This record gives sequence, structure tokens and C-alpha cells, in this order.
Amino acid sequence: MPHIITRRHLIGAAAALALPEFAFAQADLAATPACHDGDAPTVRQTEGPFFKPSSPERADLRDGGPPGRPLDVTGFVVSRSCRPVSHALIDVWQADEHGRYDNRGFRLRGHLFTDEAGRFTLRTIVPGAYEGRTRHIHVKLQAPGRPVLTTQLYFPDEPLNRTDGLFRRELAMRLNQADDRLIGRFDFVLDLG
Repeated sequence: MPHIITRRHLIGAAAALALPEFAFAQADLAATPACHDGDAPTVRQTEGPFFKPSSPERADLRDGGPPGRPLDVTGFVVSRSCRPVSHALIDVWQADEHGRYDNRGFRLRGHLFTDEAGRFTLRTIVPGAYEGRTRHIHVKLQAPGRPVLTTQLYFPDEPLNRTDGLFRRELAMRLNQADDRLIGRFDFVLDLG
């Protein structure tokens, strides 16, 4: 049976060529979720009590360096018809390696925008778990002029995934080891009609 090349495969190939530092580390990381015309949009989740508006624009949340294991998350923001969403706002916030949020400042908080191909790269650390919650990263996404999608990203194979009532398998990133850091991959699907 011949292999069918989809728009998602072409986008992924373009990303590997455009980001040579990640190409080797991500060679075996498939898109999450796989994009097919008409895919269901990324699952909505609660923003929780720790969201703060007006985060600084930055793709590297390690700037000024909280301790923790480095994590680079890459992916695409696409529509349900697999079209890239350029200049989509991605606002993220997370706990530090001990499971604590910075509620006074903007440590481990920030926002960035996708490029013309709908691609993004976020540099952060692996967040710690805390009582009642497994490791996760909060995300708000917004295509230009469209409603906000609030969700969370999770880590696969975490023991606390089984007991966290908010955990959703379809929101788990694909992860790979690269030297002393983790490389994560997740593609967001927005319901843009």
C-alpha cells in the first residue's frame, strides 16, 4: 500500500529543515495529534487559579533561569482542515520544578506567536507536580480575531496521570531525550471552521 503524503507530513518536513538543531532529536517524534482534514479540535480545559494577564512576550521562559530540567516544546497550530495558523498567540504559564507558581511576577510565564507556517518553539523547564495535579503546562491559544482556546499540556507516563482528574491522554506531548534536555512535540488544532 503506498504511503499517502498529507499536508501535515509536508509541514513536518519543512519544520525539520527549518530547525536543524531539533531535526536529529525530533526525527522519531510524530505529530500530536495526527492531522487529517476534519480532525477534532484540541480539547478545552480549565485555566485554573494561577493565570495572570499581560505576560511578557518571550519564547524562552528560562531567561534568567529558574533551576530545572530544560524542555523545548515545538509544534504547529493548525485549523481542522490542516491549514497553518500564522501569528496565533500562545500564552503559557506553569509551576517551577517544585510545583510552585510565581504569583507575584512573571517567572515561567510568557507569550509568543506562531510564524507564517504556524510553527512555534517554546523553551522552558519540566514543571513539578503538586498535590492533586500531575506535571502540566497551561496554554491559551488565539488565532487572530478568533476566540481563545484554553487547555493544558501533559507529560506521558507520569505516575500521577492516573489520579489527576483533569489529565487527558490526547493532550499528552510526545517526548524525546536530547542530551540533558527533553524535546516535546504537540500540534494544536483550532476550530476555525
